[in-house]
Amino acid sequence: MSNYVERVIELCKQNNPGEVEFHQTIEEVLHSLAPVMEAHPEYEKASLLERLVEPERGITFRVCWIDDAGKVQVNKGYRYQFNSAIGPYKGGLRFAPSVNPGTVKFLGFEQIFKNSLTGLPIGGGKGGADFDPNGKSDGEIMRFCQSFMDELYRHVGPNTDVPAGDLGVGAREIGYLFGQYKRLVNRYEGVLTGKGLSYGGCQGRTEATGFGIVWFAQEMLKANGADIKGMTVAISGFGNVSWGTAWKLMDLGAKLITISGPDGYILDEDGINTREKVDYLLELRGSGKNICAPYADKFPGAKFIAGKKPWEVKADLYIPCALQNEIREEDARSFVERGVKFVCEGSNMSSTNEAIKIMQEGGIILGPSKAANAGGVATSCLEMGQNAGHTVFSNEQVYEKLHGIMVYIHKNCEEASKEYYGKYDLVAGANIAGFKKIAQAMMAQGIV
Repeated sequence: MSNYVERVIELCKQNNPGEVEFHQTIEEVLHSLAPVMEAHPEYEKASLLERLVEPERGITFRVCWIDDAGKVQVNKGYRYQFNSAIGPYKGGLRFAPSVNPGTVKFLGFEQIFKNSLTGLPIGGGKGGADFDPNGKSDGEIMRFCQSFMDELYRHVGPNTDVPAGDLGVGAREIGYLFGQYKRLVNRYEGVLTGKGLSYGGCQGRTEATGFGIVWFAQEMLKANGADIKGMTVAISGFGNVSWGTAWKLMDLGAKLITISGPDGYILDEDGINTREKVDYLLELRGSGKNICAPYADKFPGAKFIAGKKPWEVKADLYIPCALQNEIREEDARSFVERGVKFVCEGSNMSSTNEAIKIMQEGGIILGPSKAANAGGVATSCLEMGQNAGHTVFSNEQVYEKLHGIMVYIHKNCEEASKEYYGKYDLVAGANIAGFKKIAQAMMAQGIV
């Protein structure tokens, strides 16, 4: 292990105390970069890793808004602009009570590598607020978004930083944010992605992350002599990512049997394999109740298992699509004991570092989230290009470009892992392939 890597990890922990999720992603990424550091001593001389783990800019601000009862509410807003070496900062906004600096930093750091892997000119950033949109009226959400943008607009722009949606930030929130930005700067420009189709949005964006995950999984399976057609698949979540994943699995002939929510999971052994069933995921998400149990009431052949995750179900392929660290050590051990061969991460940092180690040592082929779920941000970049060129792409054009990008990402991850580790290791390969482009750009631009 590179001494330089270990020093930077410890320095990062000292400088960011208590931010365990940020520490987790720093350790996972930097450990895999050790052979690259040893091959390039000039990177240590230029303090490249110290610069990489420190955001170029971190913005924290107060968000004051008035609820429907006329009471003043106060939240905290964040935007961490991590790295702009290869393009303007790009990454989502997350509205959830759990949002804190460590969460935003972990997401922003992962975004650097994810964006680089797409091959597109976008840097890494992330933001959000500790605001809970659940149970709020449209008027309350509008007032919050307008107040949030009253501060954020100073720090974003189509060639500076282009936020998108994330957990708690969907089409409604993006619309309110965009409207307020436009009013403040008196310009109509592509400052946000995930916009509605009537005002600059991109066809296919809603399903892009899920489609990309399945196309990446398909390449991963092909590389290991397997075919996704006919496979039994278990996924978690029931939002946009799970919806897009379910749709593409159905298209490719796989049999999806689970979805999940905070309340438990659904087991549908007949398969979530019709458009009625797949589209019902969006109805569940749109209900505002954040539960998946009603699926079993609507489709009587399905079962609801309360308080559990779907990783106990027998399947050929597992795709976590909900939140970070949803696959833990005990889940990984269960996978290994049951002879599971394939796991493809759909949510950001789906697995703990300990779970990753257990799965890989147990012979499981693991597709890392920063590669597998890059389809969403790749399509957001297509939306940026569409806005800049004052044109509109068709669904077919978007799907063709996205499919090509996911094939490209898998190929680069595979090649990078074989170059530096001599084996097929997509976790290390994704980190290295993403890092190489960023490192070259940072070295070319001097000490900035």
